[in-house]
Parts: sequence; C-alpha cells; structure tokens
Amino acid sequence: MEENKDYINTNNTNPDEQPTTPAPEETADSAVDNAAETSANTDNTTDSRHSRRRDRRHRHDNDDKETAEKLQQLGEKLAELNDKYMRTVAEYENHRRRTQKEKAELILNGGKDVIKAILPIVDDMERALASIPEDNTAREGVQLIYNKLMNTLRSKGLKPMEAKGERFDENLHEAVTQLPAPDESQKGTVMDVVEKGYYLNDSVLRYAKVVVAV
Repeated sequence: MEENKDYINTNNTNPDEQPTTPAPEETADSAVDNAAETSANTDNTTDSRHSRRRDRRHRHDNDDKETAEKLQQLGEKLAELNDKYMRTVAEYENHRRRTQKEKAELILNGGKDVIKAILPIVDDMERALASIPEDNTAREGVQLIYNKLMNTLRSKGLKPMEAKGERFDENLHEAVTQLPAPDESQKGTVMDVVEKGYYLNDSVLRYAKVVVAV
C-alpha cells in the first residue's frame, strides 16, 4: 500500500502550482506584432519585386538604346559601302566604254598612217592617168592598177572628198590661194582643187587644198 501511495503522490500535481495561460492583452499584442512583421515582410517582398522590375526595365532600355546605336552605325556603314560600290561600278563602266571606243577607233583607224602615206602615190597615179592619151596601150594597165588600189583603200574606209563648187569650210579645206569671184554668188566657194582631200571612216584624213573665190 505504501508503494501505491508513493506512486500516487509522485504523479499528483501540486495544488499550489497553476498552469500558465497567456493574458488576453499579451495575445493581442503578439498578434499585432506578427501582423506587423508579416506586413513588413510583404512590403519588403513587394519593394524587392518592384526593384527587380525597375532593374529589368532599366536593362531593357539600355539594351534597346545600344541596339538602336548599333543599327544606326550599321546603316551608316552600309550606306558608305553602297556609295563606294556605286562609284566603283560607275568607274568600271566608264573605263569599259572608253576602252571599247578606243578599240573600235583602233580597228577603224588602225591603218590611218599607212593609208595617209599611200595618198601621194594615188595622186601620182591620177596625174599619170591624166597625162596618158586615151589610145595609149599603157593607160589600160595603169588604170587597172589604180582601180584595184582604190577599191582596196575604199574597203578600209577611205573616201574622196568632193570640194569643187562647195562653200569653203575651214574644217575640210585648206585655202592655198584666192581668186576674184566671177560673180557675187560664187564668193566664198571653192573654184578649183589643187590637192584632193580624203575621209577615213567619216573623219578627215587629209584636208583638200583649194582655190577660193573672193
């Protein structure tokens, strides 16, 4: 029985010791503090979010600004390269046209000096034909040679210049002397040709030496 009493006494609570219960005021204050802390944490979280958003917007604005600057630089570089390209193309085109023109002129007038050197021989043959009588057997041979030579020269672009009776033109004629005009209407015209002029491919190869009426 004593053992049981001891057991009971050991487990019994002292009647003088009362369980501790928080006062209502303390509970309210604690709740207010917790609410304030929660609100502060919420405000801090919100501020942090807003700060991150501002940082992102700031970075985004900076990125947009850098992108715009790079695009502007690329546009200016592209315009510069395009200008250089167009200039190069224009220079090449001018060079090509000039080369083609020079080549064509060389082909047309390549034998200019040779043909011009032959003209005195043509003059001599014409004077020979003029001095040989019609019934002379030698005339036919000279005429054949002259015709063959002139046909060859014509095929290279040579063309005789018709000057007699035309108005004097300093771009075509060279006045070696002047004679009084028979009448007013013939003043300034070519009365006679001392030396025949020639064209080579529509360009003057040799000026005609003429007598002009004044």
